[in-house]
Amino acid sequence: MSYQTLIATNSAEIAAHNGTWDSISAESVARMQLQNRFQTGLDIARYTAKIMRDDMAAYDADPAQYTQSLGCWHGFIAQQKMISIKKHFGTTKKRYLYLSGWMIAALRSEFGPLPDQSMHEKTSVPELIEELYTFLRQADSRELNLLFRDLDDARAQNDTARASAIMDKIETHETHVVPIIADIDAGFGNAEATYLLAKKMIEAGACALQIENQVSDEKQCGHQDGKVTVPHEDFLQKIRACRYAFLELGVPDGIIVARTDSLGAGLTKQIAVSTAEGDLGDLYNSFLDCEEIDPATAQNGDVILNRNGKLLRPKRLPSNLFQFRSGTGEDRCVLDCITSLQNGADLIWIETEKPHIEQIAGMVDRIREVVPNAKLAYNNSPSFNWTLNFRQQVFDTWSADGKDVSAYERANLMSASYDETPLGVEADVRIQNFQRDSAKRAGIFHHLITLPTYHTAALSTDNLAKDYFGEMGMLGYVAGVQRKEIRQGIACVKHQNMSGSDIGDDHKEYFAGEAALKAGGKDNTMNQFNQAA
Repeated sequence: MSYQTLIATNSAEIAAHNGTWDSISAESVARMQLQNRFQTGLDIARYTAKIMRDDMAAYDADPAQYTQSLGCWHGFIAQQKMISIKKHFGTTKKRYLYLSGWMIAALRSEFGPLPDQSMHEKTSVPELIEELYTFLRQADSRELNLLFRDLDDARAQNDTARASAIMDKIETHETHVVPIIADIDAGFGNAEATYLLAKKMIEAGACALQIENQVSDEKQCGHQDGKVTVPHEDFLQKIRACRYAFLELGVPDGIIVARTDSLGAGLTKQIAVSTAEGDLGDLYNSFLDCEEIDPATAQNGDVILNRNGKLLRPKRLPSNLFQFRSGTGEDRCVLDCITSLQNGADLIWIETEKPHIEQIAGMVDRIREVVPNAKLAYNNSPSFNWTLNFRQQVFDTWSADGKDVSAYERANLMSASYDETPLGVEADVRIQNFQRDSAKRAGIFHHLITLPTYHTAALSTDNLAKDYFGEMGMLGYVAGVQRKEIRQGIACVKHQNMSGSDIGDDHKEYFAGEAALKAGGKDNTMNQFNQAA
């Protein structure tokens, strides 16, 4: 509803109370209503689900219309990210947030830092979703508050042209609230546990849930060893559980991202149930590493499969896990993705061991033979050494093409001495274009970095600690942080305003009029930042 319409509606409501509400300002109420556009997490989930659906359709028409996100471990980080995006690009369109289970485990668990093995409290996931959206909604409130103050100032100056321009900005204000793709890990238990957690996540605002096909009680980070997958039907139960949660809560557009870890997972905890040759269970079991046996040699406790008249014994480890045949990872990934898409998933996620476009595209080509509009969310992971990987890719391409690479040592390509060389420059160009090129070639609709703000927080803190506690002293902070904030127009340089002090002052004026005791007067030191940089 528009600002002007809200004012008119509130004026009528106030007038209907026979003078007892006359001290209430209809325009002030309208401002508060605009600053509280999303009143529940479900409002957010429904709004952002439609955004994602529209973006997916746009990508189907033109792969250049891919989307991006960065993982955020705190609401403030997410808020500053979206404020920066609006500042630099003028819009939040096609930019999302990613909520990483890894970062919750490492940074947000009451147990302290944990590995990414689903040991953190499951409630911490919806709690972080709610926190992220609280900060994004506050960014809306702050930005609108600045516009309202500018409008009041223009009116006080009788500057009708300026007031009209500001009113247009208020009426066309774009929210900082964007879709979150939220990591539900392997579901934190059975399908019922997955359903219950999915509901909490959706109620907190999540429109997209990413779930993986690992065993929930053996879950590992996708870039570590020891991953154990589950049979397809077990995974599909959890996909259905997520869909039921979306439908129950009135979010039919909700997105399910089905992640497969099969490329790096060589183990399964159980033999799949099969009732007919060629069914999903049989296909899953066909990848097991087996040895043919004579019935007479069968031992007590053996698990035996009958395939094509032969008796096969799957290789079982001392951990009681069964092993897949080496080299079957890509075939299992393709089957995982097709099966998930045919059973309710909207996007697929293939966790790879390196960022190689043709490796991803080779699997996607096979998937699209069965599901033509298959689309991926892809982890541009900090667990990859991007510099080394792409320099080695260039080295290998040049070698295959017969180009002289004698000036380069393949095992030492990470060296800074290669930064300005033709090979280093070519690798950087490939890294720069990776998202665009893979969106076109490999079906990647959404590019995300899972842990970027974990690393940026550590890097910036290291730089500040080195300078401030060293010879630079206070200049380490001023030159390295504050001066850059001012000159780059970082919103939180006025940290009192960022935390809501000015909004609170305006509320005080709504409630108390001239008697309001406000914090933002002439003696507020934040006024020092009004001068030009």
